[in-house]
Amino acid sequence: MQLTRFDRWLREKFVYETHISTLSPAQSLPRGISAVSNSESAGKRYKHLYVAKSTKAADLMLLQLRENNQMYSTQVVDKRAWYVPFIAPKSKSVTWWVISTVIMAIFAIFALSALKMLTENPAFRASFMDAFKMFTSK
Repeated sequence: MQLTRFDRWLREKFVYETHISTLSPAQSLPRGISAVSNSESAGKRYKHLYVAKSTKAADLMLLQLRENNQMYSTQVVDKRAWYVPFIAPKSKSVTWWVISTVIMAIFAIFALSALKMLTENPAFRASFMDAFKMFTSK
């Protein structure tokens, strides 16, 4: 399903984080960047991993790396948080889910109120009981 602007904003603000891998350590870390220990394995090209919680922090870090002529690689991934599946379900739009749920709730309220009005009407109740007796008397 197509994502709305609100869905994209939710994902960018609360779900996505940027992983920046470098060969050598960064000289200084901008605010919003945290260094994560990168597992030492044979054949791994990048030795240092930094996690940016926002795009602004990632842009500052990348600008600094470019100015220092450092090699880097970036990857945008989902955070590991309990709320991520609720905010950003895979291939679904939260906005359209909320809208359809509200519409169905309104329809259910109107249907139940109409049914309540019918059951409180003595003429309808008598007609319904007569019809019910006719069907069950066979």
